[in-house]
Amino acid sequence: MINLCLTLLELTGNAPDRAFLEESHTKYMSRSLRVSSQYIKFVKMALRRNGYARQRDLAEDLRLTRTTVSNFLNGKPIDYLNFLEICGKLGLDYQKVAGLTETITEVLVEEQDSSIDIDHLVQSCREKVKPYIKERCGTMRVLDMTLPIGLDDIYTNVNILETITGRRRLKIEDLQAELLQNSDTEELDRFGLCETQKRVPGLNAVQEHSKLMVLGKPGAGKTTFLKYLAIQCIEGQFQSDRFPIFITLKDFAEAPKQPSILEYIAQQLSKCKVTDANLKAEQLLEQGKVLILLDGLDEVREEDTKRVLKQVQEFSYQYHTNQFVITCRIAAKEYTFQGFTEVEVADFDFDQIATFAQNWFRLKDPVKGERFIQKLKENEPILELATNPLLLTLLCLVFGEAGDFPANRSELYTEGVDVLLKKWDVTRNIERDRLYKDLSLQRKEDLLSQIALTTFEQKDYFFKKKTVEAYIVDFISNLCNASTEQKELELDSEAVLKSIEAQHGLLVARATGIYSFSDLTFHEYFAAREITRKSAWERLVEHITEKRWREVFLLTVGMMREANDLILLMKQKIDDLLAKDEKLQQFLAWVEKQSKSVKVLYKPAAIRAFHFDLALERARYLDLNLALDRDLNLALNRDLNPELKRSLQQLLDQLLDPKDIEAYKQWWQENGQAWTEQLRAVMIKHRNIGHDWQFTEPQKELLKQYYDANKLLIDCLNSDCYVSREVRQEIEDTLLLPVKR
Repeated sequence: MINLCLTLLELTGNAPDRAFLEESHTKYMSRSLRVSSQYIKFVKMALRRNGYARQRDLAEDLRLTRTTVSNFLNGKPIDYLNFLEICGKLGLDYQKVAGLTETITEVLVEEQDSSIDIDHLVQSCREKVKPYIKERCGTMRVLDMTLPIGLDDIYTNVNILETITGRRRLKIEDLQAELLQNSDTEELDRFGLCETQKRVPGLNAVQEHSKLMVLGKPGAGKTTFLKYLAIQCIEGQFQSDRFPIFITLKDFAEAPKQPSILEYIAQQLSKCKVTDANLKAEQLLEQGKVLILLDGLDEVREEDTKRVLKQVQEFSYQYHTNQFVITCRIAAKEYTFQGFTEVEVADFDFDQIATFAQNWFRLKDPVKGERFIQKLKENEPILELATNPLLLTLLCLVFGEAGDFPANRSELYTEGVDVLLKKWDVTRNIERDRLYKDLSLQRKEDLLSQIALTTFEQKDYFFKKKTVEAYIVDFISNLCNASTEQKELELDSEAVLKSIEAQHGLLVARATGIYSFSDLTFHEYFAAREITRKSAWERLVEHITEKRWREVFLLTVGMMREANDLILLMKQKIDDLLAKDEKLQQFLAWVEKQSKSVKVLYKPAAIRAFHFDLALERARYLDLNLALDRDLNLALNRDLNPELKRSLQQLLDQLLDPKDIEAYKQWWQENGQAWTEQLRAVMIKHRNIGHDWQFTEPQKELLKQYYDANKLLIDCLNSDCYVSREVRQEIEDTLLLPVKR
């Protein structure tokens, strides 16, 4: 038994000499030992660190009873030799965890001297490696940045999800509930596709797990996080008793003569002028004094993958007392490292986005940074893109040049898609495996567009894996030289889906067997692209009254070379909403008549909109109060008689500042009805505007849809779309008018 214990302890670097062990055995063989209370948590972490998911696994490995292992882990007394055997297996200093370090003074002195030597070696290597680490990891330069930027200047703390998003056991109904704000299925929570599970600071996850696999979507900030760890370590801010080694696994895999990881580390130390690099590398690794950062497992070429995976696994076994962090794209590798805890990089939340933007613009133009954040708040589809650090960087670059986002948002999204499909890999000289024979970048976009429109029309924001694979089979079966065998097509479709997820991150797993587009914005973008490609205008205008299609309309008109046909079709569809209701046509005729009763400088369409608002008492709806304040000011600027002007001014003075939403809401709940009646009385007295039409509820809903659809039409015209002067004038001349029979 002494020989066995000595062998196990030697393997961990914790073994005393044989004489000491025999002396200790003689002294303690008649008694039991227990884990000191302050080390109970530590030994449980050691169990996980050594790859034992359950206590019984360790018991079976050592041929001990489960009770013995359980007692050990819970600080209860167990047999002395069993105690040594378990400590040896877990790489623990048995004297330390049992509180026996004061028993042999000579051993303590010897260990202290050894510790001083190792600590001196660590600090010596840190000083030699520091310039290399700061040069290698201290800056970042991506996309079209003309100059690198300091990591300290831009870094935003990373959050970690402890449960991998795509492995959650959720149903589509559960995910759909996260996406919808309320019972109105048209009201989408545009942030609903972001993670809802608890977030943990990245540094905390590294401190808790000695072997960590960090997974994430393309551009999620995995490499930046590793660089940050390296810089923090070399600066003494994190794990100052270790020194960092940063290895890009692609470079390691393609290194001449295919060195082992130990040899590769020694080569790095030699380049940093560390003498006897091979010996010192091994000494430090054996003592657990290295923070080993392995970046980009997914970037290793297919022909090198097996060799690299085997080396990493064996290396982590041999030098398990060191700290390991590996990064890899989600779904990139079908491989699980024993002993590693897998976590996922969380998307940025708004606070992280704001911090990143403030850091980005701080040195050059802080005011522009504040404006950038404000513009994001006003534009939720673009804000969605900013949850990805890579796309957030793109947005900062675009905004930095122009001081605003493009009026034509489709151009911005096109650039974002281009970054994910090819630029991000090309800029880092990474070649990915071909997806499927002749599936070019163009064909990938066509495939994503077909999936997007089909699922968006069906309100399927989440779809089962088998469903999306069926869409892929339908697409690739029509490609040149495609297989005619259904089984082969199904296998190909699975490979295509996996590749799109791993390489581009545009389709992602949201739960086990359930997928979605990475952002609702990209879902809308690709749906609009498919409509544009197929000139499916009739198909689009069928959704003119559905709010969830608003962004698709705006993107489609922006993508078109000339949007005349779609704009006119939208106008016709809107007019048809009220065309068959005689009372509603009379109402529009009355609105037109009222608008002609006064002479003002405003355009007729604007005056019609004003009367339309007042007649429908839109002030009863909180979300339209801002328009009311504008409408009253508009009225006051008309050529009105003094009494009417004075009455309107009194009403306007009663309104609170609409910018204070909460106060405005409270005031309106208490005073809104009375205030509306006053307005009605004034308008009846002076302009005969307060006519009570007594619309039915279906008519009220139809008028609301009509008004909102006209607003969408105007928003499309005011976007950066190409529409002829004649069509613009026609829309303006006929807006909110009854249908001519």
